[in-house]
Amino acid sequence: MKSFAVIGLGRFGKNLAVRLASLGNEVLAIDYDMENVQAVADQVTQAVETDALDESALKALGITEFDCVLVTISEKIEASILITSMLKGMGVKYVVSKAVTDLHATVLKQVGADKVVFPDKDMSEKLAQNLTATSILDYIDLSDKYSIVEVEAPKSWYGKSLKQLNIRAVYGVNVVAIKKRFSDDINVSPLPDYVFVENDILVVIGTNEDINKLVK
Repeated sequence: MKSFAVIGLGRFGKNLAVRLASLGNEVLAIDYDMENVQAVADQVTQAVETDALDESALKALGITEFDCVLVTISEKIEASILITSMLKGMGVKYVVSKAVTDLHATVLKQVGADKVVFPDKDMSEKLAQNLTATSILDYIDLSDKYSIVEVEAPKSWYGKSLKQLNIRAVYGVNVVAIKKRFSDDINVSPLPDYVFVENDILVVIGTNEDINKLVK
């Protein structure tokens, strides 16, 4: 389980916080508007009404102890920049900030954001998956229930065959291809006797629930 703090509970921030929590993570949701806080209170670990520009308030919440803090404020660009800079100054390990323009993104990077995102229709879902499972390299949302992901083969699989691992029975997902990390080679519909080696990347399809079991 990882720990996340989401600052700013607009549509994107709310969806991201709820999705991260649904993936089994500890999630602290922060907003200055109590209505926004109440909207997610029963779906995350903790939801707090506070001014994120108040450094002492963030310290009191233990903000520096989280694995990742996400600044998802967009309507107040100046605030998002100041909060991002403050978080890095406080020693937060990893800060992801939402940008609304290219210039906004440039400034966020300059003040220390570790990652800058431009939200789109699928971004909150995709970002939640990628932050939760760092082994996921790419992600395609097929529906509310099904996805295709590229995921690194676990080291424990090296030297073992598809048949030995019995991936479909154990994890409920189908391996549709195997790629090499530093090559254009791709093995579509690999045979059961395929043996995994270092730098193998799986392309799998399955339910989001089953994929989460695979990548944890």
